[in-house]
This record gives sequence, C-alpha cells and structure tokens, in this order.
Amino acid sequence: MLSALRKAGLSSQMMYTAGFGSIAVSIISWGVSRTRQDVNRADHWGLFVGQWAPTFFAMGAALRLEEQWGDEAPHRETREKGRQMRESMPVG
Repeated sequence: MLSALRKAGLSSQMMYTAGFGSIAVSIISWGVSRTRQDVNRADHWGLFVGQWAPTFFAMGAALRLEEQWGDEAPHRETREKGRQMRESMPVG
C-alpha cells in the first residue's frame, strides 16, 4: 500500500502537512459551528475532523520509512524469505 501511495505521488511531507491542516480545520470548524449551531453539534464536528490528524501523521511516518528504506526495507526481506520457505515445503 505504501509503495502505491508513493507511486501516486504522495510524500511523507504531504501527509504531515495534511495532519497539521486537519488540526487547523478542526479548530476552525468547531468555532464556526459553535456560532451557527448548537454546542453539541459543534463539538461532534470538531472531534470528527480532529480524528483525521493521527491517521495522517501515522501515514506520514510510514511513508517516511518507505522513502528511507525503499525496496531495501527489512520487512520486505523477511516477507520474501517466508514466501520462499512456504513454496519449498512439501505439500502433504
């Protein structure tokens, strides 16, 4: 999945920016909703948008590792060895 995101042109910096942007949008939407709607609805809308930030930051961290390691990532080697072992096992 991460390699597909990289091929689509997304970078870790874009994900970090989206994370900080979602924090700002959360605060702004909460403030605007609070003046135009009831407080409970404003709180729910602010929390909903605020939950995007951790997702963007996690994706940014994962993409950063993908950018650093690329095809030489340690998990890729382990996955390849596991696949080779499964293929070489006799089926009984």
